[in-house]
Amino acid sequence: QVHLVESGGGLVQAGDSLRLSCALSGATFGYYAMGWFRQAPGKGREFVAAINGSGISTYYSDSVKGRFTISRNNAKNTVYLQMNNLKPEDTAIYYCAADRTPEDARTTIHDYDWWGQGTQVTVSS
Repeated sequence: QVHLVESGGGLVQAGDSLRLSCALSGATFGYYAMGWFRQAPGKGREFVAAINGSGISTYYSDSVKGRFTISRNNAKNTVYLQMNNLKPEDTAIYYCAADRTPEDARTTIHDYDWWGQGTQVTVSS
């Protein structure tokens, strides 16, 4: 059974940085592409970033491109989301997810098979 645990969320000011981490257990990490999604109050869950199993291929939403960086350390079974120049509109619960199709960095919710419990990111203006 795949288990995902996010960490690293918090309350920051606009312009600050945060790094989220997501640790996977119960499976071989490199066999999974990984994604980050977020859900703001009153809104649906939206794609943020994804990385394929080898780490070679990444994909970002337009709203975070150039500010956020997704990376992974397969030796540590962990995927990261480095978030720079945070804006109030980045405020959301951030979820990591695992996709058992490792070749591609996919962007839709239905592509992902396992989800973490989420970590809150709040950006004040």
